[in-house]
Amino acid sequence: MKKKIIGSPERPRLYVFRSNKHIYAQVIDDINHRVLLSSSSIEKDFKKSINYKKKANCKTSIIIGKNIAKKAKKIGIETIIFDRGKKLYHGLIKELAEATRAEGIKF
Repeated sequence: MKKKIIGSPERPRLYVFRSNKHIYAQVIDDINHRVLLSSSSIEKDFKKSINYKKKANCKTSIIIGKNIAKKAKKIGIETIIFDRGKKLYHGLIKELAEATRAEGIKF
C-alpha cells in the first residue's frame, strides 16, 4: 500500500501523469484544494515551440519539467513533494523530475 501524499501551500505536490501520447504535470495545494499551476504536452504554446510529434518522448519530458520549474519559481515555490502516481521512477517520469531539479526546485 502506498502512503497518501499531501501537498501544502508552503510545499505543494507536483503530480505527474503520463499517458500513451502525452505527459502532464500539475502543482497542487491539497489543503486548499487548488491547482496552482500546470504544464503539459497538449498546450498550444508547447506544440508551437518545438516540432512536436504525436507521442511524448524524453525531450518533451525535459521541456515540461523545465517549464513547470520556471512557473513555480515565478510564484515563489522553491520546494515541492514529487508524486509520480503508480508509475515507476523511470523514463519520462525520471527525465521530468531531473529537469525540474536542474532548474533549482528541491524535492
